[in-house]
Amino acid sequence: MAPAASRLRAECELPSLPRRALAQYLLLLKLYPVFTKAVSSGILSAVGNLLAQMIEKKQKNDSQSLDVSGLLRFFVTGPLSHYFYLFMEYWIPPGVPLATVKRLLLDRLLFAPTFLLLFFLIMNLLEGKDVSAFASKMRSGFWPALQMNWRMWTPLQFININYVPLQFRVLFANMAALFWYAYLASLRK
Repeated sequence: MAPAASRLRAECELPSLPRRALAQYLLLLKLYPVFTKAVSSGILSAVGNLLAQMIEKKQKNDSQSLDVSGLLRFFVTGPLSHYFYLFMEYWIPPGVPLATVKRLLLDRLLFAPTFLLLFFLIMNLLEGKDVSAFASKMRSGFWPALQMNWRMWTPLQFININYVPLQFRVLFANMAALFWYAYLASLRK
């Protein structure tokens, strides 16, 4: 019985796949924080976009293949968010009076509209559209998208910027963004 018990003990000591993946992610996060956040943002955002396309194709009974030509555009969110969270930590440290409220207001009133504007601009450029198409999209889609952003992201960002450790904030937001990018991608159509 000793060999089976020692084998069982050895199997329990081996790290599980999620534990190894987390350890690798943490190592990459420490060595290459901006690159790691760019890649994880890109992958998770691309999955959200592909999910939106799949849902749309299913609703329309469309048998065309998925469009993967513009997925690189999503790699911008990680670095942008990384530097915003660093700026927020510097500008509004946790010990400042009303820091939780100030951080949330900074995120919701400055970062969210700016990020959304950049999102629409980058999408427009990468899709090869002209300035009039961008202006039209801004007139028709910016305000509804910003309102939806405030509804969805305000509680999530309150948790993220006040309780999630700094190095995991981009990842936390990326997980929620799977659904958010699916929504934004649907606005393009």
